[in-house]
Amino acid sequence: MYNEIGDKMLQVKNVTKYYDTLKAVDDLSFEVKEGEIFGLLGLNGAGKTTTFRMIMGLIDDYTGEITLNGKKISYDITDQIGFLTEERSLLTKLTVLEQVKFYGILKGMNEDLIEQELDKLLKILNIYEYKNKKIKELSKGNQQKIQLITAIIHKPKLLILDEPFSGLDPINVELFKKLILDLKKKGTMIIFSSHRMEHVELFCEKLVILVKGRAILSGYLKDIKKDFGQKVITIAGDIDEDEVAKQDGVISVERIKDEYKVNIKSDDYTKNIFKFISKYDNITKFTVEDPSLNEIFVSIVGEQYEN
Repeated sequence: MYNEIGDKMLQVKNVTKYYDTLKAVDDLSFEVKEGEIFGLLGLNGAGKTTTFRMIMGLIDDYTGEITLNGKKISYDITDQIGFLTEERSLLTKLTVLEQVKFYGILKGMNEDLIEQELDKLLKILNIYEYKNKKIKELSKGNQQKIQLITAIIHKPKLLILDEPFSGLDPINVELFKKLILDLKKKGTMIIFSSHRMEHVELFCEKLVILVKGRAILSGYLKDIKKDFGQKVITIAGDIDEDEVAKQDGVISVERIKDEYKVNIKSDDYTKNIFKFISKYDNITKFTVEDPSLNEIFVSIVGEQYEN
């Protein structure tokens, strides 16, 4: 019997993990609901990989609790989890069919069902002709496609994606995006980790940012942007960059091609900046936006490492 709030979700509650005296994960809590894509972010060494391993049941000597659909994570339910790792773990001497059958059987599938699902996914990813090719004969991008197939062939309830677009060209990135969003629509819980913040913004409504194993920022992306406070003004026209930088509330001014990006401390300074800019001729653009997730990440994480 599931708890009312624990129904159809992954829950990580007050989890702490030590390696000897090193605290790799520090009192971490978050939840991922059915049909939700959750961002788990941080620099290398922040605790993401350890968190993934605990969720998959590969590490069990931690304090706190991790449950999937109300059941404690254990070997018995890890068949419900799929994982696309950043490092390729394919057996390169096998054919695509042999490789996927190997993973599918490990997840409790029969061979006929494996081949049926494989055919569908190969067609979606435009690589059906490689079904009987050896992994080592494929390009890095196509190997990444096979890696994704091995992670989702058994239709997991929870899918962990660690740098899923690694090695992909723009066309194949779009194929992956479409497939990931389709999995979300079908109710798959997805944990998404990437250093490409524009991809995180595209997929994730909620996220947590880790620094040295501790969550320093978590919640809905829209609330994180609101609470961050800073704004970004984009200006097109002939202005004196140095004079703009001297105005109250201005953090930085950066020229990008024919435009200027002006970071300000809060929306309270917008009116004064607009008044100052109005004295210049040929101003063709003045827009105010929230900062990107990348700008927030650099500011918050950088500040933590400076302290």
